[in-house]
Amino acid sequence: MNHTLKATDIVLIDGAPHPIGKEIADRYQEGDLIIGLSGGHLLHVPQADLLVATSAVSQSVEAFELLKSVKSEQFSQFFYTFAQKLEDDAVFAKIKSSNEDDVASALQRGRSTTRLILTDAMRSDMILALRSWGDTPHVDGSTLESVDHQGWSVTAAKSSLGVVAFVFEGRPNVFADATGVLRSGNTCVFRIGSDALGTAQAIMNLAVLPALEFCGLPIGAVSLVESRSHASGWALFSDKRVSLAIARGSGEAVLQLGAVARQFGIAVSLHGTGGAWMIAGEHADAQWLSKVVINSLDRKVCNTLNVCCIVRSRAFELVPQFVDAMNRAALLRNAIAVIHADLASQKLMADQIKSIEVHNLSVGELSSEWEWENAPECSLVIVNDVDEAIVLFNQYAPSFIVSIISDNEGELEKVWRETNAPFVSNGMTRWVDGQFALNKPELGLSNWQNGRTFGRGGILSGDSVFSVRYRALQHEVDLHR
Repeated sequence: MNHTLKATDIVLIDGAPHPIGKEIADRYQEGDLIIGLSGGHLLHVPQADLLVATSAVSQSVEAFELLKSVKSEQFSQFFYTFAQKLEDDAVFAKIKSSNEDDVASALQRGRSTTRLILTDAMRSDMILALRSWGDTPHVDGSTLESVDHQGWSVTAAKSSLGVVAFVFEGRPNVFADATGVLRSGNTCVFRIGSDALGTAQAIMNLAVLPALEFCGLPIGAVSLVESRSHASGWALFSDKRVSLAIARGSGEAVLQLGAVARQFGIAVSLHGTGGAWMIAGEHADAQWLSKVVINSLDRKVCNTLNVCCIVRSRAFELVPQFVDAMNRAALLRNAIAVIHADLASQKLMADQIKSIEVHNLSVGELSSEWEWENAPECSLVIVNDVDEAIVLFNQYAPSFIVSIISDNEGELEKVWRETNAPFVSNGMTRWVDGQFALNKPELGLSNWQNGRTFGRGGILSGDSVFSVRYRALQHEVDLHR
């Protein structure tokens, strides 16, 4: 592009002209990248962010070629060694110190720290995840199917995909989750949320890089984009050498990152909008409902309970039970529960109003994901029957998680058949997690908000990131069509 830009300069997006605008024109310098997205939105990527992302991907590409000669045992040893580093109290103390600095900085800037704090439980989960990857059979080269013909055969085998790029929110445990792509022979490049960059650098320098070196794996097999700028994520997802782009975080940011990757022809796996739904049916057990509501609100993540529908015939009994469960969940966090309720629900919780914070709920707000920090927050709506709850779910939910609380097989089966949800259960919503449900650390959870996932489940894990190659072995010379 030219050395300078004017606000009136035009960029064509989907064949339509869009002016650069004053803000981007004033900031643009030679070597920067301008990305035009559908809808006319323009993104400005400074050259510095391009360089740091390009360098990380280059290391990853080089490492991917070297991994082809690495033995399965070396991959396993990497995960075991990584886990051992985290188990080392002296090493972990240094990582914890970096994390405390990140948390203090985030608090000072008024940022959320719910997912940023590196707790003992998170440390244990990371170690468990890494050991599970160490125990997992190597994916690259494993057989999917084999077909025998007269005189020849064809085998379909899983094959490594290439460079996998990640943009994650500020969770320190993402390393344990995402390095799982090495199990399928891939390399990975991270860009973590700016709040957690110091923690990420400490984990890289004190655990990941020493483990790679010890096991004889190329250092570039795991790369970190060391930048706090959002533009570095756009730069990473615009590099055509990336085979798969995975984004996890808030819905709007994830959708934008996905749009960038698609603009450059890169396959994407997006894990953004969350919020689980629960339906209390005609045959719901009140005590069961109470317990699973509490256990679905222990903290705010994507699989936290967000909307509860209670059938009208059971509302007199179950609405107070639901409010009490919300209260109990809040007390565990020394907080006051927040309930967004329709008028019918509010009348049935009148005696409990003083103990909770209540907001009027409109039907349109059923699509809102409540992003609470400490006080559990949920929507409550009375429905005529399970059929109405299903209609509301399919219209307003992010097509993600639904739980049907009922002792009736017919109600259970109806919700399974008719809701557009990849995850369905009869209990707490927080079961939707790769490590918890499948003993496989997840790279992310996919909803069906933008259509059902092709060829795989909604839980993406390291051993499910592969391509397929076909190998023919001819045994008889006279083979012809």
